[in-house]
Amino acid sequence: MHRLIVLNLGKGDLQHGFPTAIAQFWESEELAPMQFIGSLPANPSLEALYRRWLLLYESLYANLAWRRTRNIHPEFEIDEDDSEVTNISHTEFAEVSQNLQIQLNRWLSTDSFLTIDRKLRTNLTPKDEIRLVIAAQDGNILKLPWCLWDFLSDYSQAEIALSPPEYARSLKTLNKAKKKVKILSILGNSSGIDTAQDQQILKQLPDSDITFLIEPTSQQLNEKLWQAEWDILFFAGHSSSQGKGCIQINSTETLTIDQLKYGLRTAISNGLKLAIFNSCDGLGLAQDLADLHLPQVIVMREPVPDKVAQEFLKHFLAAFAGGKSLYLSVREAREKLQGLETEFPCATWLPVICQNPAETPSNWWEWCGKKNKIKLLPNRRELRLILLCSLVNTLLIAGVRFLGLLSPVELFAFDMLVRSRISEKPDDRLLVVTVTPEDIQAQDLEPRFGSLSDTTLSKLLQKLEKHQPVAIGLDIYRDYPSRKPELAQQLQQSQRLIGICKRPDTNDDPTGTLPPPEIPQSQLGFSDFVQDFDGAVRRHLLFLTPSTSSRCTAAYSFSSRLALKYLYAKGIQREFTPDDNLKIGKKVFPSISDRTGGYQSIDASGSQVLLNYRAMSDPQNIAQRVTLNDIFSDKVNPKAIQNRIVLIGIADLSAGDYWSTPYGGGSANKIPGVLIHAHMVSQILSHVLDGRPLLWVWSGWVELGWIACWSLLGGFLAWRDRRLVIMGVTVLGSVIILSGICWILLNSGGWIPLVAPAIALLLTNGAVVVLLLSNKN
Repeated sequence: MHRLIVLNLGKGDLQHGFPTAIAQFWESEELAPMQFIGSLPANPSLEALYRRWLLLYESLYANLAWRRTRNIHPEFEIDEDDSEVTNISHTEFAEVSQNLQIQLNRWLSTDSFLTIDRKLRTNLTPKDEIRLVIAAQDGNILKLPWCLWDFLSDYSQAEIALSPPEYARSLKTLNKAKKKVKILSILGNSSGIDTAQDQQILKQLPDSDITFLIEPTSQQLNEKLWQAEWDILFFAGHSSSQGKGCIQINSTETLTIDQLKYGLRTAISNGLKLAIFNSCDGLGLAQDLADLHLPQVIVMREPVPDKVAQEFLKHFLAAFAGGKSLYLSVREAREKLQGLETEFPCATWLPVICQNPAETPSNWWEWCGKKNKIKLLPNRRELRLILLCSLVNTLLIAGVRFLGLLSPVELFAFDMLVRSRISEKPDDRLLVVTVTPEDIQAQDLEPRFGSLSDTTLSKLLQKLEKHQPVAIGLDIYRDYPSRKPELAQQLQQSQRLIGICKRPDTNDDPTGTLPPPEIPQSQLGFSDFVQDFDGAVRRHLLFLTPSTSSRCTAAYSFSSRLALKYLYAKGIQREFTPDDNLKIGKKVFPSISDRTGGYQSIDASGSQVLLNYRAMSDPQNIAQRVTLNDIFSDKVNPKAIQNRIVLIGIADLSAGDYWSTPYGGGSANKIPGVLIHAHMVSQILSHVLDGRPLLWVWSGWVELGWIACWSLLGGFLAWRDRRLVIMGVTVLGSVIILSGICWILLNSGGWIPLVAPAIALLLTNGAVVVLLLSNKN
């Protein structure tokens, strides 16, 4: 969060103190400032200590190692015969510098000023970006090294700026949008210094349009100030603030700000935002420019060595053009000068911003027509926060999922995706003969135990056998012997017929159902379905270990028997893999485990695969359907029977053989069991013959990584833009994209988590928003 503090010390000085110090604190540009009042006592010793430090600094500056400086007045290079200070050492200068820092912070820690300090700290966090502007009428107080204030050590994103006590906005004309930052670079008298290095640094700037004036005349400089809309005015050369601030633009001409007043005023009106004087002793220049209401000036407060000036310029422009704010860029560049302080003591004290508080600082990217440079990655603190929230929420969701608490929601989402898949054509290898209530009622008065009398079933088998189907599946329980010898013979001798029995179920049917006694054991299949908690059939049971004590000893399911018979007729054999998975031809049917996809801790006994229903708007259209009456009336084309698998089953709600599927569980949406068997047969045939995929899932670790990725995304979305409306749109868009990915993969056979990553995304997004806002506040 960007904060602005203007500390106005008023009319006092160090000799008499500052009886009224007013700190105005802006939490945001939209809010009125808070105001805190304190005072600072007189401190003549601090002023004397600063003068002592300055004298020693200028003496060091006069040494041979410091000759290449950017001061305009050679007389400031103190001769040993004229100086009051001789034979000074770096140790002595370091001691005075340290004492100055101690005395400054001791003065700023007096009780009368601590009231301001404490109230400011109450409203700030160490993560805030703070512009701290010191305003005072006394120019000497602004010369103190305010960058040494301990306040800056506690707030790593704060930087000091200086200002006169009175300030106003400049009048600006309407500027055209620009795609490059326009810079007027004045390279003045380069005697004894290397301004060519400054020129090379400027040339490396991106998105910039730089005009270089190398040792121009005053007329040339003035004309350029009037001619264009400049963003930055840069000067490298010799300057001074002794008396009036002035710059030496060539070897013979020295100009004050007053001598450029009209051109500068026009440039400011046309959009000049920043002046950089990479030269010595620039506080006087900044003070004169403040009268023209220039938004920001960067100067060196004291004489500056050539190398220090160049290093500061290089680091500042790299940070500023890289997207950082002006204040953070100055602080970063200033602190990087610490590496030079062995050779150039107090180098970090020299750069300073002079700010017009009435103007709002802008950045490089706004100047070149870009609203803001896109920040690709969060900083380390933000990244740690996002990673921590993501990790916690991922583990939380994984734990809840592991306990099976998300299974109902995940299966609900799975069903929705199943219903929305791209439609497939009915399977033309199947024919389903349904026995309707009308068919049952139309039978003669012959006694019967089930839905079909012996006479009716015998007639049906004769009709079907005549047209040579590959297999006939009788999905009707007949746990009693036939009364008609003709039917008994048909059941015994038919090589195409597959009958059913039912395995015992400890919950619903502890005894099971016997098979038709006439049908051989090798032509029997169990009709059992595996139901989920909601009664829906989503899994396909292929085979079970035979049980000799069971009334139904069939090893293969009804659908498996029919499919295997059809495939055997095409020369395709079955076998088992070393993992005991069924392999038909080249296709393996891997059994699911107790934790598969959205399933957690299910009974995965036997060999089960996920049932990949044939995609269609109505699952009852899996294959061509005819009624018993249609067969007896010869309304069915013989080709619809020949070489096909014919399934016979009851389609009567009163019979109870109706089941819930992903397509619905209500009475209107349930489908007859014979049609679910048709879907299962079609799944086997389509996988072996057509390459249609079985439903597959990821391993638990891959699913965990998938959830973690979406959790991370939720955190990054919260970091990217904390505006609720925009964030809501991006989060909603992310959930839609997640759903789209799951839908696309499901059409290709992949069932990947949808609900768990969506919840993780939302949880992490909310957590990061709350934590980031709390850190800012």
